[in-house]
Amino acid sequence: MTTNPQVLYLNGQPFTYKAGETILETVRRITGQRNAIPTLCDAPQLNPYGACRVCVVEVADSADGKRKVVASCHTETRPGQHIFTHSPRIQKLRKNIIELVLTDHPLDCLVCEVNGNCELQRVAAETGITEVRYPEGKNHLHLPKDLSHPYMTSDLSKCILCYRCVRACDEIQGEFVLSAKGRGFDTQIIKGMDTSFALSDCVSCGACAQACPTSAISDVFRSKSMANRGKVVRTVCTYCGVGCNLEVHTVNGEIKSIQAPYDAEVNAGHTCLKGRYAFGFYNHPDRLRYPMIKKDGEFVRVSWDEAYDFIVDRLTQIKNRFGPDAIAGISSSRCTNEENYLMQKFIRAVIGTNNIDGCARVCHAPTAYAMQQTFGTGAATNSIDDLNHTKCVLIIGANPIEAHPVTGAKIRQKLMKGLPSIIVDPRKTPLTRYATYHLQLKPGTNVALLNMMMYYIVSEGLVDEDFVRTRCEGYEAFKQQLLQVDVDQMERITGVDKSLVREAAILYATSKPAMSFHGLGVTEHYQGSYAVMQIADLAMLTGNIGKRGAGVNPLRGQNNVQGSADMGVQPHQGAGYLDVTNPEIRQRYSAFYGVEVPAHVGYKIPEMIDAALDGKLKALWVIGEDLVQTDPNSQKVARALDNLELLIVQELFMTETAKHANVILPGASFLEKEGTFTNGERRIQRVQKVLDPIGEAKADGQIIIDIMNRMGYPQATPYSAKTVLEEISQIVPFFAGVTWERLGPNGLQWPVAPDGTDSKIIHVQSFKRGKGKFFFHPYEDSPEVAQHSKEYPYILTTNRNLYHYNCGAMTRRTANRQLMAEDRLYIHPKDAERHGIRDGDWVCVESARGKIDIPATVSDIVPEGILSTTFHYPDIMVNDITSDVLDRETLCPEYKVVAVRIRKSKGKFKHGRTVDTPVA
Repeated sequence: MTTNPQVLYLNGQPFTYKAGETILETVRRITGQRNAIPTLCDAPQLNPYGACRVCVVEVADSADGKRKVVASCHTETRPGQHIFTHSPRIQKLRKNIIELVLTDHPLDCLVCEVNGNCELQRVAAETGITEVRYPEGKNHLHLPKDLSHPYMTSDLSKCILCYRCVRACDEIQGEFVLSAKGRGFDTQIIKGMDTSFALSDCVSCGACAQACPTSAISDVFRSKSMANRGKVVRTVCTYCGVGCNLEVHTVNGEIKSIQAPYDAEVNAGHTCLKGRYAFGFYNHPDRLRYPMIKKDGEFVRVSWDEAYDFIVDRLTQIKNRFGPDAIAGISSSRCTNEENYLMQKFIRAVIGTNNIDGCARVCHAPTAYAMQQTFGTGAATNSIDDLNHTKCVLIIGANPIEAHPVTGAKIRQKLMKGLPSIIVDPRKTPLTRYATYHLQLKPGTNVALLNMMMYYIVSEGLVDEDFVRTRCEGYEAFKQQLLQVDVDQMERITGVDKSLVREAAILYATSKPAMSFHGLGVTEHYQGSYAVMQIADLAMLTGNIGKRGAGVNPLRGQNNVQGSADMGVQPHQGAGYLDVTNPEIRQRYSAFYGVEVPAHVGYKIPEMIDAALDGKLKALWVIGEDLVQTDPNSQKVARALDNLELLIVQELFMTETAKHANVILPGASFLEKEGTFTNGERRIQRVQKVLDPIGEAKADGQIIIDIMNRMGYPQATPYSAKTVLEEISQIVPFFAGVTWERLGPNGLQWPVAPDGTDSKIIHVQSFKRGKGKFFFHPYEDSPEVAQHSKEYPYILTTNRNLYHYNCGAMTRRTANRQLMAEDRLYIHPKDAERHGIRDGDWVCVESARGKIDIPATVSDIVPEGILSTTFHYPDIMVNDITSDVLDRETLCPEYKVVAVRIRKSKGKFKHGRTVDTPVA
């Protein structure tokens, strides 16, 4: 009898054979049921392991042929194969396996935290177990619980040694914290070198807890116990630009836990500790719960009507007296696309000025500008999934393990498996240990190093001549200037051996395809825009654009910094990146908004600060941005805010900026409203309301349209994100096919065609601007170094930490504070020895702007002469000492190069700033 190569048989019935599937995958595909075959060691996103043997099935070459028992999780199907999933023999074998497991498991289901949601309990019931015939185990039932950690817990008496936790830590997060000790019956899971969660290197991602089939490893929120209780709402994380999907579990209007959905294209069942555990800020005692107006120097609670009347009266007076350009707005990347769209619409259509900006100014404005100049579109060219297709990764000025943890974990998995990689960073990051090349350059010299790389690509004859000829322009002039670069001088400037740069350049150019990632270590520089142009140049030189596994991919900082710029939160471009100075564009906006919109470019944030100090800017409305803590030269920012006639701050907490306000409006967190966020890969995703706003707080979109209505510009109320999204789709070209319903659970990547077709990769056939354009820029010293290096010989560079986010207003009000309780100054051991500084000592760090005192961590993650710190805590106020040096094109501040001097502190410098309410 001839076997049909397209068919196999499941329990006697023919079904389509699919090559490369395991038996378990095939049965799940055919039945549409994940539990069609019971398992214990199998879990989504984990490789087949075959430890539990519960998934065994019988297989034969024919219906009457000799049957063999195999583990379905790692046995591939064959054409014509007969599979029997629930034969009497298999049922008996499974029952015996489960009974043996239960001999070493406490039979306390009724009081167990995962009762009703325990996989062992479910499998035992499915196999028909009513009693255990074997004697009780000798030791595992008496293992102590580990309650040492702010989030993670373990009760290993309930461990069934499926190794799902170990594999999750290894295969998903890549931390290798969990392992096993002992042999046979004495085997047990351990953390680190057999220590507690608190003393281990655990990063609290929770992957092990979500993977555990029992409650052997769990968390303080008893997340698995919440899965079948109350209400579950799927939404998108509010922290970094990865855009992880979250399933939020609530009971009686209170958040009990957060899990990561396995079907999420972005994060596939994984998230970091911020997304999974740092949600306690939403009902923290410090939340702003009602509007306040400052009267006689003190904030006084008022009604919404009084707050609105105050704002409308003052804005109207200032507009009438000084004109619309005396008013400005700063919108928020923590807000939704719809809210950002409304804010820029308010500033342009109601006030009549282009004085609108957002936090992209202080992070990725150079990316948007440079990629628009070179490609025509200032956004990621590819998707994170392209990591599965690339042959080389170039990471410049980014630490994704800490700043973009889920993407960082994906990159680390590839690097650990041998993917060639180049990392350009002054610091040793968690990824540099796996890098093929770590080019540890001096901060501020990106342009010099990238020019070296391109010099070698051209001089070694590695340019993709066909791509350059057919898809690009400006190459000959670029090449002529590039070949005049003195690589020996660049070697001295960067501090990187030119031979290493040459080898790295050859690796990138000869790896087809290769993709790059860059972060704030590229953009937050005097030459930030030029460095991004060079990254684009690198991609064009080698033909690494418009195909899978390639491209230029900025790692966006905040959750919706991409979306806020898309919506027009910038002074030179309106919604959809359309030029506000172009008469045709302005006519289009005016017709759409029903009023004449302004024709000239407005203030960028640094210009707003200067204009406030000069008395030109009279009123500022700030939504969700703590300028005083996060913008450079904080004392200057504070003086500027105090010089305004009206400062409106819309916030979740009494931030350092809010303290300077005339009126405070309590906004809603991402858990309390609906809308969309756009992540770093251009993916527009639905944010869904989980809870009602706390106290009298309102959704930010509702607040904006309330003000618009009161100022005589009618808007539909109550605020509806779906309605605003529909409006956006009519004015933003790349949102043309976006609807709330079409977004579905995983969103769409813009540009979205009118029929709903989205774009995983852009610039495939041609660039948005027609042809890609080459730009050459020579290296220049930062004015900060040129002016201050003699008096201030060290370079301080700022960065982000895994446990906190930006100014830390949210994370500091969660148990994350227990994991990182303060900002720390990283200093090389030789520099520390030179100044008599030991680990934990307070260090006085002084720049031309001022000084701070900060505790030291002596470490070689920074080279000699370089210092590094975060800026998450207002009691340190690191930005008191950062500089006014700005990117030459976009005015993005140079946070990464601060000339300082240090000494051991005589005592902590007092700022007079308040400390957050402790976490309960």
